[in-house]
Amino acid sequence: MSINYLDVFGIVIASLVFVVAYLKWKLSYWQRIGVPTLNPTIPFGDSKKLVLGQCSFGEQFEEFYNNFKARGLKYGGFYLGPRPLYIPIDPELVKRILQKDFHHFVNHGVYMDEINDPLSAHLFSLEDDKWKNMRVKLTPTFTSGKMKMMFQTLADCSVALKTAVDKLAIDATPVDIKDILCRFSTDIIGSVAFGLECNSLKDPDAVFRKFGKRVFEIDTLMKLKTALQLVVPHNVLRAFKLKITKPDVEKFFMKLVRDTVAYREQNNIYRKDFMHLLIQLKNRGAVSEDDKILSEDNKTAEKALTMNELAAQAFLFFAGGFETSSATMTFALYEIATHPDIQKKLRNEINTMLRKYNDQLTYDGIMELSYLDKVLNETLRKYPAFPAIPRRCNEDYKIPNTDIVLKKGVDLIISISGLHYDPEYYPNPEVFDPERFSGENKNSRPAFTWIPFGEGPRACIGLRFALLQSKVGLVTLLKNYNIKLNQNTKLPLKFEKLTFITITEGRIWFDVERIDTNVSS
Repeated sequence: MSINYLDVFGIVIASLVFVVAYLKWKLSYWQRIGVPTLNPTIPFGDSKKLVLGQCSFGEQFEEFYNNFKARGLKYGGFYLGPRPLYIPIDPELVKRILQKDFHHFVNHGVYMDEINDPLSAHLFSLEDDKWKNMRVKLTPTFTSGKMKMMFQTLADCSVALKTAVDKLAIDATPVDIKDILCRFSTDIIGSVAFGLECNSLKDPDAVFRKFGKRVFEIDTLMKLKTALQLVVPHNVLRAFKLKITKPDVEKFFMKLVRDTVAYREQNNIYRKDFMHLLIQLKNRGAVSEDDKILSEDNKTAEKALTMNELAAQAFLFFAGGFETSSATMTFALYEIATHPDIQKKLRNEINTMLRKYNDQLTYDGIMELSYLDKVLNETLRKYPAFPAIPRRCNEDYKIPNTDIVLKKGVDLIISISGLHYDPEYYPNPEVFDPERFSGENKNSRPAFTWIPFGEGPRACIGLRFALLQSKVGLVTLLKNYNIKLNQNTKLPLKFEKLTFITITEGRIWFDVERIDTNVSS
């Protein structure tokens, strides 16, 4: 049977015409419902630079924010490929989405598969009632009281941090501070979340550090999976059993969690850490103030966590806790090193606090460091760990003061970096100025213009721990060392592309000089 090439050619042309017509129709969505938009093109929509790896997600969304803001608009619509996304500009509208009208925007809309990829089904990705129930269970584990309970573990890890940096300071070796702080955070999370001594500050090749790196390694396969999550419906991806967790990472963490839980249950081990609270949730269905991991009758509660659910929450705590906190400390030190006046003022506050508490790191003392609070707040303004917040409309939503309805299933992006760099709220936004967070200045700004941890019912549940960990690390370093930027650091800082979090492309190097801690600065 001969092939009629003219017929084949005709079918191909007809198919291309159909696809182009369909994409043009998709790219007219915002125009059809009356939402201001940009100038989308096939096949990139408005996101050509992002798709081609020329910028990060945060940079792309900030550019969209600035475009609509410059036009005096309160919101707009853009396209990620053919996919339409809504972006609020007005802080009052952001407040409605995250808080007042939260019931319309409960879910993040990120991919997960709790059956085939159990570590993906953590608090950040869970939806609807499953998210609500898990949030209720986990909230008692992150109270200020629980942070105080865990504080000694953080203080103990600070000793190893000083020892590691001491060696480099004595040798006058330039310090890759991000690597040191990743190891510090890994040791803290390993101890608090799993009750294990990771020793990654002593051994950079420690297994916990190895798998921590693996979680955030961005290779070609991970880039492909990221792209698929953005353009392919999630039910289709689940049908094909797409796993976003690397197989070796899943194997390591699942075994670690099972072994840790089994050992503690069999030996009735009690530790003042996150794992103890998760085991209580597994066996008793609720967090309790006592040291027991089983109910009085040794029966498991009906609404308790499953082992997979427990593992997923522990994994989120590990992955979210060490990378973001170490990055925040690194960026804070970068700004502190380039502003000697800020470094001196901060060190004076730290030394004054330590004298009050007999040179001991205490929870109450750390909480009194008001200038350190300002420095961290300004760091999180300039370098939010997650520069954008995703949301999915789970109920039809009428945009306030309009007749426009966002339909169920429409995705939204809130540009945190857009708000944080908006000169209307932060004049000269590129300048690092902790006094932006004085009481007077904070009160003069609209609410929801500083949201590094999100806001509302779905705000980051671990924000207290993240800040506490960062404060302990910074206090330890600034008490003991004078910190200067090393000439090997490439300026201006550039950020990794095709990633959802704020990570520098190159390393930030510092020179550290030991301070005689018996002499007041």
